[in-house]
Amino acid sequence: MPVYGFPGFEFMIRSHAYTERPHEGRDDWNNLKRLSPFLWDYRGRVLLALGSLVLAKMANVGVPLVLKEIVDALDRPEIQMLELPVLLLLIYGVLKLLASLFNELRDALFARVRYRAMRHVGDRVLRHLYNLSLRYHLERKTGALMRDLERGAQSVSSILNYLTFNIIPVSVEFILVVSILFFSYDWQFVAVTFLTVIVYVVFTLLVTEWRMSYRLKMNEMDSQASMQAVDGLINYETVKYFGNERLELERYDNTLDVWEDAAVKSQTSMSALNFGQGAIIAIGVTFIMVFAAHGVVQGDMSLGDLVLVNTFLIQLFLPLGFLGVVYRQVKYSLADMDRMLRLLETEPEIVDAEGAKDLLLKKGEVRFDNVSFSYLVDRQILKNISLKIAPGSKVAVVGTSGAGKSTLSRLLFRFYEIGSGQITIDGQDIAKVTQHSLRQAIGIVPQDTVLFNDTIRFNIAYARHGATEAEIINAARRAHIHHFIENLPNDYDTIVGERGLKLSGGEKQRVAIARAILKGPRILVFDEATSSLDSHSEREIQRALQEVAEEHTTLVIAHRLSTIVDADEILVMEHGEIIERGSHQYLHECGGIYRAMWDLQQQEEY
Repeated sequence: MPVYGFPGFEFMIRSHAYTERPHEGRDDWNNLKRLSPFLWDYRGRVLLALGSLVLAKMANVGVPLVLKEIVDALDRPEIQMLELPVLLLLIYGVLKLLASLFNELRDALFARVRYRAMRHVGDRVLRHLYNLSLRYHLERKTGALMRDLERGAQSVSSILNYLTFNIIPVSVEFILVVSILFFSYDWQFVAVTFLTVIVYVVFTLLVTEWRMSYRLKMNEMDSQASMQAVDGLINYETVKYFGNERLELERYDNTLDVWEDAAVKSQTSMSALNFGQGAIIAIGVTFIMVFAAHGVVQGDMSLGDLVLVNTFLIQLFLPLGFLGVVYRQVKYSLADMDRMLRLLETEPEIVDAEGAKDLLLKKGEVRFDNVSFSYLVDRQILKNISLKIAPGSKVAVVGTSGAGKSTLSRLLFRFYEIGSGQITIDGQDIAKVTQHSLRQAIGIVPQDTVLFNDTIRFNIAYARHGATEAEIINAARRAHIHHFIENLPNDYDTIVGERGLKLSGGEKQRVAIARAILKGPRILVFDEATSSLDSHSEREIQRALQEVAEEHTTLVIAHRLSTIVDADEILVMEHGEIIERGSHQYLHECGGIYRAMWDLQQQEEY
């Protein structure tokens, strides 16, 4: 169990929707078939690896055969010359060398297949996560999801590894050994070997299936503990504000208590399984050795035959002993892979319409026509919203918290599907154009700016990959943050910290403004873009935003009314509806909700 603060701790993640499922509900065979494309892509390497495997096992099985001849040759005193035993000894050494060579060749050939499969699976899962909708990512539990993803990717490698290096080799060797015993010795040897293997496999299957519930519980608690640790650390400041370090540690320890109980039961039951497997093999080997010794006494078998049978059994049952462990690990890997594949089966909420074309921007006119929307069935957020943002104009939306203002920007980016109505850009329904082209046409400065844990340069240039240094600096100047960056020890190479925590709220927003400037979109959205700035910085940023907004279609979601007095139209929202609209002067003179909000804010400022 990786525990935070100790070596080997890793943060992983899993959606809240992916709680531990009983393994009985899995389709392991179908999941295994999903690995076939990875093998097919490298079928040449796979065939060469399998060929090397067979040759390695043939050499391995040939060793006891040569050893038998050596023992029989040395057991005949009438032989005076040593040429034959020396030749056999040389062959014995060559076979051992070939077995090692082909084993290593198999490993080298299959390495590309194994690690390429891990790479493709990881890429496919991350691609799928990016395609999932905002609703999914708002509900996910990051720590647990990463835990499942890493276990899932590792499970692909593990399964391929076990198949290539354990299951198939043991199967090939078993077939070769049984064939030799069948054609060279009495039927009792084959019967006991078969019976021992069958009893061993059945016993392993039954006990492992019984033990799986403990392992699954361990995984569940492992993911939950990781999620709790990550969640607590992400909210470090909140924990400190309320002095809840003990609460977080108790939650974490309570989860580990359940994990510990399941882990102890898993280990105890594994000990019982290992003893049972050892007992079955011991009994089988004892019977076969009794038969072989009896054959030597009766003169039906030579001393070399006794050595041959004993060596065969050691070669066969030693890996068979590990096969029990392999089976358990394969089952665990299948459980881990199943969780990852279930994630891949999650359908994105927002998908491009069939035959969707790129958005063709002409003037950048934005329209909302009778748009209604609900996050939940019983909670309607927007009710028949209609608005028009003419090309080059600025429309501001104000209202109380929860009125649905920020929802407008999320719907414009098509993070959610609207319930009814239509949103168009230059007359094109955004539900019928590609999401990528739609979002390329819109720039946003969000209220809560989250930055990557990288340099300031990276975060500004994130808007346009390949932007020149001059373009980045120009964007920073227009956002009035260049002077601040220059005074930092590492200027544009300064690391901003996780989620940009090394910068103040105002500094982060100015980085976001610089990013929007660098993107240079036709349509701009300012979602309370100056809410974290002081009055002096706000005035500077307002001038920058006015410059940026010139000749752009601009939607401003505002809290401070003083920042939107120059808007061409102001919409006042309440409970998901537009209750007032007009210019600042018109609404001020009307003496309605907007006038009351304006007067209240003026009083607060003075």
